[in-house]
Amino acid sequence: MANPGLTTRPITDFVKETIFGRLEDELVGKKVADIFSGTGTIGFEALSRGATSVVFIEKDGTAFDLLKRNVAALGVESDCLCWKTDIFRCSFRPKGDGPRFLPFDWIFFDPPFEMIEDLKPGAEIFRVLRQLSREDISVPDARLVLRTPARVEFQMPPMWELERHWPFSRMEVFVYRKKQKEPELSESQTSAQPDESSPIDESEQSSSSLDL
Repeated sequence: MANPGLTTRPITDFVKETIFGRLEDELVGKKVADIFSGTGTIGFEALSRGATSVVFIEKDGTAFDLLKRNVAALGVESDCLCWKTDIFRCSFRPKGDGPRFLPFDWIFFDPPFEMIEDLKPGAEIFRVLRQLSREDISVPDARLVLRTPARVEFQMPPMWELERHWPFSRMEVFVYRKKQKEPELSESQTSAQPDESSPIDESEQSSSSLDL
């Protein structure tokens, strides 16, 4: 079931099949996050390609209700966690049964296209992408897939390194790889870094072991 409203950005079957066809078997056995998931199209495709689990993150109530119905209809409750939350207030570390879905191997990040123009240092969306690179959220060689409108300039946090780029007629898809950590420096060579930790999000979550 798809959301008939304006709160999602449906991806065409052609683009979806092209993306996942090029990823081939890279998703097998991986833990996936589908952020701005809408009704779950990308996450369900990842499961069908061998992913072991998906955390769906969606703020819109209508899309979220349809997402949960889709999860139930497909019978994949044990492989999914549906989390109704605002990513700008999100810890990405769900409560309860959530830790078994972490850390993420693959992150599909599909924000409203107007947010891409704000993607630069100092912006909230830039901070969120930095947060997703934390060791307790994503694995050392995690991949992040970003869909954007065509020919829009933006800047990614430096810990995400461009690995692949697939242009389409009206959109572009970028695959980033998380950079390996630099060798640790001595205490005298380092300066204090801001604490980016956030409290466990109190927003609605649902999985096989959480209340749906």
